[in-house]
Amino acid sequence: MIRHKGLVWTKVQAKLVSNPEKMWSLSEMERTGGEPDVVGHDKKTGEYIFYDCSAESPKGRRSVCYDREALESRKEHKPKNNAIDMAGAMGIELLTEDQYRELQKLGNFDTKTSSWVKTPSSIRKLGGALFCDRRYETVFVYHNGAASYYAARGFRGSLRV
Repeated sequence: MIRHKGLVWTKVQAKLVSNPEKMWSLSEMERTGGEPDVVGHDKKTGEYIFYDCSAESPKGRRSVCYDREALESRKEHKPKNNAIDMAGAMGIELLTEDQYRELQKLGNFDTKTSSWVKTPSSIRKLGGALFCDRRYETVFVYHNGAASYYAARGFRGSLRV
């Protein structure tokens, strides 16, 4: 309940009901194992902020490389998909490094898995991509080739409603 301090659920529900495309995105987050939850409210825009709050990187979004360019660059053993395209198809955004760190203040996430995060274009242009996890009670940000993929690496998303 620490995620929901000060939230009025009837207002959250009203926002969701008036935005069916956002309801669909939340459903996709849930379907792929993300366990989306409200983590904040933007007072300027009135939007509620949802993040994937599953203990580990969402199971239905693992074993993917970072983006389409990385996927197409692989000559063999290609993953089935990539994080950026999957998120776009779901109507969500990958968490940024800052958002990932915010999430980690709400609990211990990705203690056995890791999650791609939105990568600055300067890093991506050089062929890299960023991912995060939590080990040793510390949140780490790492880099890897954007074309890499692992069974324990997926991505977490955010949605504003």
